[in-house]
Amino acid sequence: MILNTMVTLRPMLPVDVDPAADMILSHDWGVRREFLAFATGQAACAPMVADVDGAIVGTGVGTLNGSVGWIGTIFLSPEWRGEGIGRAITQSIIDRLESSGARTFVLVATADGRRLYSKMGFEVQTRYRILEAPGLGSGDRSAANAAAGGVRPFEPGDLDAMAALDRDGTGEDRRHVLARFATPDSARVLPGPGGTVDGFVVRAPWGGGATVARSLDRAMAIITERRLKAGPGGRVRVGLLQDNEAGLARLAEAGFAPSWSAPRMIRGDPMAWHPDWIWGQFNHAIG
Repeated sequence: MILNTMVTLRPMLPVDVDPAADMILSHDWGVRREFLAFATGQAACAPMVADVDGAIVGTGVGTLNGSVGWIGTIFLSPEWRGEGIGRAITQSIIDRLESSGARTFVLVATADGRRLYSKMGFEVQTRYRILEAPGLGSGDRSAANAAAGGVRPFEPGDLDAMAALDRDGTGEDRRHVLARFATPDSARVLPGPGGTVDGFVVRAPWGGGATVARSLDRAMAIITERRLKAGPGGRVRVGLLQDNEAGLARLAEAGFAPSWSAPRMIRGDPMAWHPDWIWGQFNHAIG
């Protein structure tokens, strides 16, 4: 798609990953190289760039999770803002995801982005609350071990039950991401009755981690195990939705403090999900 005589929108290719990541990092928006490399190699993802004479000046990524499409990493080099490029990237991603079956679109908005997305028909669905706490040391280990009882490393036979729990909790089909990232080193599982899974955490290479649990106690067991693994010199971050008032209160009691917050926006069909089951995200444009 040619926006004007200078700007072209096109799919992001593997060869674009380094210049796109460098462009984003040069403007202090964080390290995105591993995520962009993932997006260009994942069939469920729709990564885009804005190109000016071969130079990348904008990015955006969509991910199809069943009938839910996530949109994120919408970033423009400052000198190209205000030209309608961000809106065009977002709409191009929506079009690609919709043609593949998306009926609901979700994103996490910055303050500037929220104004644009509202004009495009997105509404605030809820809000993410990100909290942090230090890891746990040897003095906490006895009680913490009991609280984290039953949490174990991922086993390949867990994948079906994890994907089922994830669909019930998020209202999305993220099996493709779970299958990509779940290993005994990157994932922890809390088994349930009859071969089910009551909770899990799967860490992504760029640092995010999806955490889903059927109950507050099951979630706290997984979080406690993470804090034990991090140790007193580490930090553990979790991400709840503001709907989960009981979870936010329990985390405050456990020493977690707020570190960041942002609105989650939605457009399209309503979702069937359990927001109080969600305790962490893969981040960027996956959910």
